[in-house]
Amino acid sequence: MNKLITALVAGLFAASAFAQAPAPAAVKAEAKAEKADAKAVKAEVKVDAKADAKVSAAEAKAAKEKAAADQKAEKAKVKADAKAAKAKAAADEKAAKAKAAADKKAAASTAKTATVKADAKADKATAKAETAAVKAEGKADVKAASPK
Repeated sequence: MNKLITALVAGLFAASAFAQAPAPAAVKAEAKAEKADAKAVKAEVKVDAKADAKVSAAEAKAAKEKAAADQKAEKAKVKADAKAAKAKAAADEKAAKAKAAADKKAAASTAKTATVKADAKADKATAKAETAAVKAEGKADVKAASPK
């Protein structure tokens, strides 16, 4: 009877020691995957913020350049109108050239803004794809580390 009690007590101690042992690789893999996911999301947010800042800066610059070009065109037109008594045809031609130059500059600025927007969109898409890949890798690591 003593041997039976001794065996039961030894089994109880062994079971409690086994229950307190840390979980194997599954928990570590899951924690690693969560950390990688958080890092990827943080990186995506950072890329999104940078892309948005680039777009905002490009739009502001384009608006400033357009305003300056329009102001310059208007100045040229006013100056040309002052000389209109002497040469009305020449003044109209000069104003048209100034307006054409302003339109050309505005179009170039708009095209540059569109390019910056496209680049920003591509940066966002790349960051999103990288985040999805990191999440998928983390899930695969967790699945591979899980006991079957």
